[in-house]
Amino acid sequence: MAKLSIINIGFGNMVSVSRIIAIVNPNSLPMKKLRDEARDRSMLIDATEGKKTRSIIVVDSGQIILSAIQPETLAQRINQVDKDV
Repeated sequence: MAKLSIINIGFGNMVSVSRIIAIVNPNSLPMKKLRDEARDRSMLIDATEGKKTRSIIVVDSGQIILSAIQPETLAQRINQVDKDV
């Protein structure tokens, strides 16, 4: 059986690495629009625990996940998971 690779996206919240399509910076206008559209479609998951959104994670189901962790830090965590597998 294959091992499920997950990363911590902050505050104990986890995401399956195999489901991640992109991790992007939330500060551009297109990313703000993406977040607003996901909220309107009830496809937004806010995992920031009230903190500032530092990254937007796009998953293959079309859901958008907000994280308080920098995109670079999330990328490092994914690379560490890849090394451990």
